[in-house]
Amino acid sequence: MIARRATLALLAAPALARAQGFPARPLRLIIPFTAGGSNDIVGRLLAEGMAARLGQPIVVENRGGAGGILGNDMVAKAAPDGHTMLLAGSGSFVISSLVHPRVPYDVANGFAAIGHLGAAPNVIAVSPRVPVANLAELREFARNLNPSVTFGTPGAGTTAHALGAMIALTLGFEMEFIHYRGTAPALTDVVAGRVQMITNAAAPFLPFLQAGTLKALAVAGRQRATILPDLPTSFEQGFPELDSATWYGLLAPAGTPGEALQRLHAALNAALADPALRARLVENGVEIETSPTPEDFARFLAAERERWSAIVRRANMRVE
Repeated sequence: MIARRATLALLAAPALARAQGFPARPLRLIIPFTAGGSNDIVGRLLAEGMAARLGQPIVVENRGGAGGILGNDMVAKAAPDGHTMLLAGSGSFVISSLVHPRVPYDVANGFAAIGHLGAAPNVIAVSPRVPVANLAELREFARNLNPSVTFGTPGAGTTAHALGAMIALTLGFEMEFIHYRGTAPALTDVVAGRVQMITNAAAPFLPFLQAGTLKALAVAGRQRATILPDLPTSFEQGFPELDSATWYGLLAPAGTPGEALQRLHAALNAALADPALRARLVENGVEIETSPTPEDFARFLAAERERWSAIVRRANMRVE
């Protein structure tokens, strides 16, 4: 028995050493969008909070393009040692893989789950030049418009793209999608009046809503946004089909050691338990919801893929 225990201790020693020695150097957090959007805001806040718990800096890298696919691919091909993470989202990770005919990685098996951090309700907004104040008025305006309404997205296959398709389908009008390499350039064109519509989490919209250079029509969901308490929801306006939030979570490359995943998961949840960080995330429109284990987040990802598959089929979303 003693010999067996000694053998088990020897076998466990390398894993323990790895766990205690991780992280051994600065980490990278890949954000699959350009700087300035909701993903960028959330990712940078999270990197700051986790770095303090891990004892190593976390370098944020924005790798926008193809609705998140370029950044996802970078992480999928990174060394599976726990030092590279992906800020995954409902659009950039799940929906993008459903609307693109081919992606350069295995969505189901190419990543390891770390944890969920929360979601931000999406806001439907228009340029102030669009003469509408709510969804019913948007429906009448768009149905009588020739040519069709222009809609800016942060990339094909993003949550915004999917919500835009849902809006067109639900309200019954044609829409021209214009895909950018992130929220910031799309928002710039909407504010300038070159594009008519946009949807996103509320945080990047706030300065423009306050300045009157962007007009919010609805929160796409059941509950009003904490940071926009006076903005009615799509449910209140009679369009319950328009229910969409941008969720955020962390992934690592497949094959990352379980000890590293557990360490990252613990640092994530510890950071999200910090009152100061929670307050900053809530100010930026994120409703915080952690996952008890990495496995719970993996199950959430599988359920989200099934849910969005049905929506993508219904809206006939494809990117050639």
